[in-house]
Amino acid sequence: MNPLSSTPANPRGAQFSKLSRRPVLTLLALAAGAALWPVGPSFAAEAAVVIPPAAEDAPAAPGAGTETAVIAGGCFWGVQGVFQHVKGVTSAVSGYAGGQASTASYDEVGSGRTGHAESVRITYDPKQVSYAQLLQIYFSVAHDPTQLNRQGPDTGTQYRSTIFAANPEQARIARSYIAQLDRAKVFGKPIATTIEPLKAFYPAEAYHQDFMTRHPDHPYIAINDLPKVDNLKKVFPASYRPKAVLVGAGA
Repeated sequence: MNPLSSTPANPRGAQFSKLSRRPVLTLLALAAGAALWPVGPSFAAEAAVVIPPAAEDAPAAPGAGTETAVIAGGCFWGVQGVFQHVKGVTSAVSGYAGGQASTASYDEVGSGRTGHAESVRITYDPKQVSYAQLLQIYFSVAHDPTQLNRQGPDTGTQYRSTIFAANPEQARIARSYIAQLDRAKVFGKPIATTIEPLKAFYPAEAYHQDFMTRHPDHPYIAINDLPKVDNLKKVFPASYRPKAVLVGAGA
């Protein structure tokens, strides 16, 4: 589905969150008026926080193939966009996790009543990037892990900070890292990220995939998400790759 020619029924609410995140027929009007919108604290991108690497990790086993990690940290447009620029990541797909298959749709998840969180499934080569290294990027530049049931201008449980652990090892590494960061007080306040068992992941609608790359001039992307990729490049230069790995065939 073309994001410029389709209008989801649920427009996502407030000025900079739901209204401007809509892949909408009114996109050009929004972009034209973007220069007139105030950019205060609630509209600015979250700053990167430089954090230490995880003390515990799981080294890649000899001959290991690709592995997956599922994380949630607010709008999946930005989280997907960040990890599409990480070396060793072979795929980053926007989707939904935490709820049932019957409610895994943009309109229903937007109600905040499904148990789903907007999430990203990351497929990666553990010989190039480890699970704990992905978490370091997640906590440092992809989102603010101290915000409870919100991220920047977006509010609701669907925007919660959550690590969906696929196995006990992932849960152990994530739990250990959160405790390490809280002890070091690197964020100045406790981490709100929860750890939930991964039951299933449901890819989001086609118009959400690769949204940052396809629509860099969208006001929400320009203000909230592109700075995250800039922070990735600055804070993790060895992990950054200029060309994003995209979901869309031929994109």
